[in-house]
Amino acid sequence: QVQLVESGGGSVQAGGSLRLSCVVSGDTISRLCMGWFRQAPGKQREGVASVNGFTAYARYADTVKGRFTISQDGAKNTVYLQMNSLEPEDTAMYYCQSVSCGTWNVRNNNWGQGTQVTVSS
Repeated sequence: QVQLVESGGGSVQAGGSLRLSCVVSGDTISRLCMGWFRQAPGKQREGVASVNGFTAYARYADTVKGRFTISQDGAKNTVYLQMNSLEPEDTAMYYCQSVSCGTWNVRNNNWGQGTQVTVSS
């Protein structure tokens, strides 16, 4: 099973930017599809972005398209989420996880601790 450590969250004002990192161990990201998820209090977890580790093809939820960019660094076995033009609605705990390619279906149940993103208006 992969192990995941997320970091990079923080508190920003609306319109600001943050870059999240997800360090992956236990497998090589070039063999995986990796996704970023978020969960706000009282809401279900939702997928926001995913990347195919082999093809680098990325997909995004409509709510973040054009504002968020997912990328990966194979040398560091790390997946990133660049978040620009942040909105208060982006406030949530953010997690990364391996997914079945082309879907939001997670492949593991061992979630990391997540990283909190708070956007104030």
